Amino acid sequence: MKKRAVFPGSFDPFTIGHESIVKRALPLFDEIIIAVGINTQKNTLFSAGERVRMIRDVFASEEKVKVETFTGLTVEFCREKGAGYLLRGLRTSADFEYERAMGQMNKKLAPGIETVFLLTSTEHTPINSTIVRDIIKMGGDASPFVPESINIKDYLH
Repeated sequence: MKKRAVFPGSFDPFTIGHESIVKRALPLFDEIIIAVGINTQKNTLFSAGERVRMIRDVFASEEKVKVETFTGLTVEFCREKGAGYLLRGLRTSADFEYERAMGQMNKKLAPGIETVFLLTSTEHTPINSTIVRDIIKMGGDASPFVPESINIKDYLH
């Protein structure tokens, strides 16, 4: 059976921190599904299709990475895809507290799915999508914070 992991998030936008987590997790799994969550309550800067396209461009040459959208509970998506692992990145102690609670709740909902945490590389610790999104909205240069293959201007409306 394949060791399949789901890396869920809104990825609005996908950052170099996200990219690093996926690249570092590749040796651990046979397949990683980057699951772009669709939440109609959230005001996203980029559409789900744009976010999927961004991420597919980043991992175009990596056959072990798939990119899909999902709605609803992440553990239900994992079950649907036959994934036994949830991959999460941790930047700060605040992330840990939130992710620990989420991981424990997911374990109650889906005992067969393990949550795997990877610590963010030190140089990526301050980078998060909210700050990068604000830089983009204010007309700043977000290129140092997103993967090289993403030209944000190609995705702005």
